[in-house]
Amino acid sequence: MKKGRTPGERYSAKLLFQYRVVVDGKNNVMRTCEERMLVLRATSARGALALAKRRGKAAQFKQRNPAGNPVHFEFVGVLDLLRLGPECEEDEVWYDIKSIKRPMERAKRLIPPEQKLNAIYWAGANKPLQRTRSKQRVSER
Repeated sequence: MKKGRTPGERYSAKLLFQYRVVVDGKNNVMRTCEERMLVLRATSARGALALAKRRGKAAQFKQRNPAGNPVHFEFVGVLDLLRLGPECEEDEVWYDIKSIKRPMERAKRLIPPEQKLNAIYWAGANKPLQRTRSKQRVSER
């Protein structure tokens, strides 16, 4: 075992959180939710589950939105818990095994374009706008 590492096996927990907004004393029905994955070390699956629940509860907070309404970020529960055994690489955090009809032949429908991948999309959204040639002043041409 490497120095400084918690003993036990690696687990990955998928947690569900909700943003509950209260307007005029009423909770919103449709809620924005977050699924969060954590990598944990524990000596057993039950220990990993308990740790995941503690982490979920610790992440909760309350604040007010710009309209002044209370917003509650709440831990709903653990959606799944996966043991990351010896079949996993050290940098793997989740895997799911399922049957898919002819995935290679249908790859263009199954795999989104790279620019729609979350991190790529938001990295592009934070770049400054570039001028197009048609928008440049005549003196710049």
